[in-house]
Formats: sequence, C-alpha cells, structure tokens
Amino acid sequence: MTSPPRFTPGAFVLLHLVNPTEKFWGILGELGVAGVTLRGISVEAFDDWTSQAARPEEELTLDLGTMFFPLFRIERLFLDESVGQVESYRQRFARRVGRRVEDYLGLTGHGENDEGSSIPS
Repeated sequence: MTSPPRFTPGAFVLLHLVNPTEKFWGILGELGVAGVTLRGISVEAFDDWTSQAARPEEELTLDLGTMFFPLFRIERLFLDESVGQVESYRQRFARRVGRRVEDYLGLTGHGENDEGSSIPS
C-alpha cells in the first residue's frame, strides 16, 4: 500500500492567493508558519511557458522563479493532481511538450505519482 501524497518539499502544487487574487503553479520549497516558498510561475503564464518549452530553439523568455508568500495571503494550496478527466498541470506539460516537466527542469526521482524530490539550486 502506498502512502497518500503530501505537501513535502519538491511536491508540485497550485497556490491560490488573496489580496490581490493570484494563482501560481510550481515546486514547493518550504511550507512553514510564516508562509510558503515556491519555485514556480503564474498560472496565467503557464501556457506560454509550456509553448516556449515545446520550442527549445527559441530564446528563453519565461522561466520559474523562487518566491515567498506570507501565510496571510494564502487562501488554498493544492497538490498538482489529475481529478477525473481533468489532467494535472504536469500532465498538460508532458502532453504539449512531449517530455516530463521533471526532465525539462532537471529534477530526478519524480514518477507520475511521486510527491517530491530535491529542487536543484
């Protein structure tokens, strides 16, 4: 029996913020009493980033950034998982780019259902 996914460093997550309302997707760095550290990108820019990754010959204009969000701004935190017929952001990336996001980012130890690994510096 496998353990349930957890909010551990290296997990792919969606972060919903308030004041102002924003959504980010990325790799959880740390979840603490002060807030969340995330290496990620705005959900609004995700499709553009994915399109850029699908065309590696073009100049890199978008990439993931490391950010800290204080706890008072965090409304919800979700693991990046598929739900029924709705695919996860990781699955969307793989379908559009033709390779896993973990491979694109140089991460190791991430299987389809893995919840975490180390974040390269």
